[in-house]
Amino acid sequence: MRVAIVGGGAAGLMAAIHAARKGVHIDVYEQGKEVGRKILASGNGRCNISNTSLSSADYYGRHPSFVNPALKRFDYPAFEKFCLGLGLVLDAKPDGRVYPLSNEARSVHEALHREALRREVNLLTETAVERVDKSGVSFVVATSGGAERYDRVLIAAGSPAAPQLGGGTGGLAFAQHLGHSIVDPYPTLVGLHLPGSLHERLSGLKMEARVTLYVDGRAAQRVEGDLLFTRYGVSGFAVLDVSTEASQALMQKRAVNLGFHLLPGYERQGVVALVQKLAKASPWLSVEALLHGLLPLKLVRAMLAVLRIDGRTRSSELDAKAWRKLAATICDWRFSVMGTHGYRHAETAGGGVDTEEVDAKTMESKIVPGLFFAGEVLDIVGRRGGYNLHFAWASGKLAGENLVK
Repeated sequence: MRVAIVGGGAAGLMAAIHAARKGVHIDVYEQGKEVGRKILASGNGRCNISNTSLSSADYYGRHPSFVNPALKRFDYPAFEKFCLGLGLVLDAKPDGRVYPLSNEARSVHEALHREALRREVNLLTETAVERVDKSGVSFVVATSGGAERYDRVLIAAGSPAAPQLGGGTGGLAFAQHLGHSIVDPYPTLVGLHLPGSLHERLSGLKMEARVTLYVDGRAAQRVEGDLLFTRYGVSGFAVLDVSTEASQALMQKRAVNLGFHLLPGYERQGVVALVQKLAKASPWLSVEALLHGLLPLKLVRAMLAVLRIDGRTRSSELDAKAWRKLAATICDWRFSVMGTHGYRHAETAGGGVDTEEVDAKTMESKIVPGLFFAGEVLDIVGRRGGYNLHFAWASGKLAGENLVK
C-alpha cells in the first residue's frame, strides 16, 4: 500500500508516524524547507503542546462534537504516554496547559521528526502539491516534479493562518476539487482592529482587564486577562480568547463591540464608592491625580479626554454625576471592532472542510473513499491553551491508524 500525506505539520507528522508503524510506504509532502514549522513557533517558542482538560466545549465549528471520538481515543494521558515513548517529558501547569519539560518547542519538533525518520517515513520537503485527483480506486498527487499514484491520501495541509509559516488555502482547494464543501475560513486567536486613533495613543499599554464581547448589542463572551493596546487596536490574551467569536460575527456582518472593565476586582457600585471615598479623603487632589492612583496615567488622560473632563479639576469640585460617568466608563469602556489583524498574525483559523462530510471515528471522507483529513484543514478550531495542537495530534493519530486498515 502507498499512502500520501499532504502537509508536514503536527497532524501530518502524527498520522505518518502511526501509519508507518504498519510498515506501509508513506510519502509526506511539505512545501517548506522543514516539516513542523508551526510547532516551532507555537507558544512563543515554548510549545503549548496540549491541555489536561479536553472536551468538545473547548472547540468551535458548526459541529464541535465532531472532536469527541478523536479526544476519547487519544486523551491527555494517552498523549503523555506517546510522548514518553519518544523521550519527550511533559510539564502540566496548574491551569491545565501542558508544555515540554525542556520549555523549548524545538524538543517537540525534533522528537517527532526523529520518530518519523526512524519509521522510514519519506519526508518530501520543498515539494508543493499542485493537485490531488481521484483516478479509479487510487489517487494521483501532482507536483512540479511529476505525479505519483497512491492508494490512500490524507489532506493535513492546515489553514490560511500564518502564511509565513506555510499556512494557505491549498488543502481547502484540494478538498473542494474532490467534491467537499468548505465552511468559509476566518482568522482566530488574533488581535482586533478598532476605529479612530485612541488605541494608537495608548499603544504599548498592557494591563489586567475584564473583556466583554458584544455581538449585536448583547454580551456573547466575557474573559479576564491581559489587555494590550496596539497601533492597530487591541491584543493580549483576553482579546485573543474572544477573537474567535468576534471574527465569526464580523464575517457574518454583525455589529461587534468590546467592553473593557479596567478594574476587574470591583463592580460598578464599588468603583463609584471607591472614587468618591478618595475624593472625600483627598479633596485637594486633581481628578487626574486621583485616577492615577487607580489606573495608568496614559489611560487616565485618554479617558478624561473622551469624557471631556478637565483633569486639572479638583476632586472636590467634580459632581456626583461626573463621578458616576467615570465609574461607568472604567467598568465598561466600549469600543467598536472593525476587523481582525488578519491571517498573518493569527495563531490559527476557523472554518474549513465541512465535518458533516467526514467520519469522526476514522477521519475518512464520506464522499471519496480512501481520502482522509486531519488538523486545521477541518472546520474545527480550539480555544487558546493547547487545544488546537491536541486536536491535531488526536485527529492525526486517528487518521493515521485508519489510513492503513
